[in-house]
Amino acid sequence: MATPTHLLKDELDIVIPTIRNLDFLEMWRPFLQPYHLIIVQDGDPTKTIKVPEGFDYELYNRNDINRMLGPRSNCISFKDSACRCFGYMVSKKKYIFTIDDDCFVAQDPSGKLVNALEQHIKNLLCPSTPFFFNTLYDPFRDGADFVRGYPFSLREGVPTAVSHGLWLNIPDYDAPTQLVKPLERNTRYVDAVLTIPKGTLFPMCGMNLAFDRDLIGPAMYFGLMGDGQPIGRYDDMWAGWCIKVICDHLGLGVKTGLPYIYHSKASNPFVNLRKEYKGIFWQEEIIPFFQAAVLPKDCTTVQACYIELSKQVKDKLGKVDPYFDKLADAMVTWIEAWDELNPAGAAAKLPNGKAK
Repeated sequence: MATPTHLLKDELDIVIPTIRNLDFLEMWRPFLQPYHLIIVQDGDPTKTIKVPEGFDYELYNRNDINRMLGPRSNCISFKDSACRCFGYMVSKKKYIFTIDDDCFVAQDPSGKLVNALEQHIKNLLCPSTPFFFNTLYDPFRDGADFVRGYPFSLREGVPTAVSHGLWLNIPDYDAPTQLVKPLERNTRYVDAVLTIPKGTLFPMCGMNLAFDRDLIGPAMYFGLMGDGQPIGRYDDMWAGWCIKVICDHLGLGVKTGLPYIYHSKASNPFVNLRKEYKGIFWQEEIIPFFQAAVLPKDCTTVQACYIELSKQVKDKLGKVDPYFDKLADAMVTWIEAWDELNPAGAAAKLPNGKAK
């Protein structure tokens, strides 16, 4: 195998939520070892998480979160992978790549190992085209371009804020689909990257995701999920709906498609149904809410957009269930905590510290 290229080595953090030893990193070593890891340990903070030798990392558990955020720590979910967003908050790098601990290196149709991080970086460093769909998908990829009829005034594109990757093997299905298709596996490798058009929502999956923290980081809040909450497994999707509305408003792009990872472990569909069942009903109200959401012109920062969105969540979705009042308050708390740990004008990208 050719030596991998480690792009943006000093400008990117890898965030991993986990409750177990990170043996899965051995397969990723050729691609990820040169990068800094931020591990967010969920569950029992007294448990020791083992990380393979040679990786540079900092590890935060619930005690660290409580110590660093104080009363605001209640905005970070417990016993749910939504806790990963704490890693986004404490990072000091420009870019984030987040991956789950049951995701392994995929192979393309030729059998070549896929460097998922390298592809995410390429996606983020190339513009997006959200205002007019290009039928050859991403025109900035090698071998592609803008097709006949594409307006020249739009060919410069816009900055890409989010790169959303996909998965081979275990697809990211909801519990009802898991139950009726228990043996279904995704074997289709589609060699394509496309910009999600402006005004179009999508179900974001957090297990293979990268984003520009400077452009969209404050909106990458994975909500209140897990322990003590009436819903789970909607953390990444909630963040995805929020960031898409904000990206559309601020003129930023979201890409989906390559890279693929190999998702190895199917979660229990009956457990998932218990977590999801309210969300399955609520999403019929949530989706129209986000489709109709409009942000004022004077919202020119991600933080301002997010605070405005929280007000609309409280006003419109609070009528659906009191949970959304609580979630809207947590969205404000998240921004307060983000700004406290990331003060405006602070010396730009200092090295990350270690959890004390």
